Amino acid sequence: MEDRLTPGLYLEMTDGPVDAYATKRVDELLALRGVERATWWRNLVRDRTDLPRVLPEFDHLGVYEVDATFTAPAPPPGITGHHFARTPRPGQGIITGRPTIGLSLVLISPREPAQARELRDWADFVHIRHIAEAAVPGYTMITPYENATGGDPRFMHFYEMDTDDPESAYRAMTPLVTELLGAGTPEWDHWAFHPALRIMYVNTFRLLGERVAS
Repeated sequence: MEDRLTPGLYLEMTDGPVDAYATKRVDELLALRGVERATWWRNLVRDRTDLPRVLPEFDHLGVYEVDATFTAPAPPPGITGHHFARTPRPGQGIITGRPTIGLSLVLISPREPAQARELRDWADFVHIRHIAEAAVPGYTMITPYENATGGDPRFMHFYEMDTDDPESAYRAMTPLVTELLGAGTPEWDHWAFHPALRIMYVNTFRLLGERVAS
């Protein structure tokens, strides 16, 4: 995250009280081998309807920066966990020196397992590329990750933002890409959709707190 190279991210999703999560669960995970830093976030548009969603909705997101020694724990009731590792390809965007205080979390999978490479190529060379090229205000780095188990959701696109209004930045993204590629052009159509794409989850989040491992 930000200006750090993070080998992996472990995400936890919960509807439980965020204060209890921050005071108990965060410390439990920071004590595990390979966990370096924790941040927790508020979902800004719960139950959004502008995009399809397969995963259950949730109020709060925990994000843990982990190294290669980390093994994902079995989460307790009321919490769902997903472990992602960096793909070999780099993130795209800019680093500004300002902290990441907003996120757009995008979780996708191929419709068929054999389409995973095709989907990954489209995401890296077309979709993320043009979002980075559009220089959306508030967007910084867009980093691709892959599910450490090979299961669903197969890929995560982790959009970092240095704005405290990440939902407005997210809503500005498509118009700026449209301005770049042209409305209704083949280039725009190719950017917006791929036949192998299955959207599992998309939403924006605002930072609530952070803590590093002792």
